[in-house]
Amino acid sequence: MILTADDYAAIRLTLKLASVTTVLLLTLCTPLAWWLAHTRSRWRGPIGAVVALPLVLPPTVIGFYLLVTMGPNGPVGQLTQALGLSTLPFTFPGLVIGSLVYSMPFTVQPLQRAFESLGTRPMEAAASLGAGPLDRFFTVALPLARPGFITAAVLTFAHTVGEFGVVLMLGGNIPGVTRVVSVQIYDHVEAMEYAHAHWLAGGMVVFSFLVLLALHLLQPREERRA
Repeated sequence: MILTADDYAAIRLTLKLASVTTVLLLTLCTPLAWWLAHTRSRWRGPIGAVVALPLVLPPTVIGFYLLVTMGPNGPVGQLTQALGLSTLPFTFPGLVIGSLVYSMPFTVQPLQRAFESLGTRPMEAAASLGAGPLDRFFTVALPLARPGFITAAVLTFAHTVGEFGVVLMLGGNIPGVTRVVSVQIYDHVEAMEYAHAHWLAGGMVVFSFLVLLALHLLQPREERRA
């Protein structure tokens, strides 16, 4: 058998993690990206820098501080224990939180650029026709920013699939619970099971190529329609 049962379990868990992370980030980051695109607040720079931190910080640093924060002695860990819940490290919800932090810039930045590119004229035209702020946002801004949402969704999903340092630090290596594809490849290499590692790693290469090809083909088409 080319792929083992553990390999398939890791693939399913990775796809589940990437899907949940993408949906949550698109939902949570859309208001943030809109605010960053239009605010004149002095906090725009610092908040934008915080959002972009995962682009420059080593994943192990992010994973370490999330582990400390959500551990039994951290503020989040103490809160979850006070609520009668277990701590989040080494659980799937913990992986989701780590992925939200690590993949956030890949959601916020494309959305922010898409909102900035709209300009003010479409919104002003809608306002002149009597549309309220929420109506203008949902019926004008969101449809016009569709290329940005496509880019954000694809990049977020792909980036989450490729995570290693954060998920290893925060989730460990628990089969069926926190062992994603990148960690499974690492395990195969450690065990010198290169044939299995080749199939998983090759699949990741093909997946990454298809993601970049899709962005290359779809983005110009969406821009022409916009």
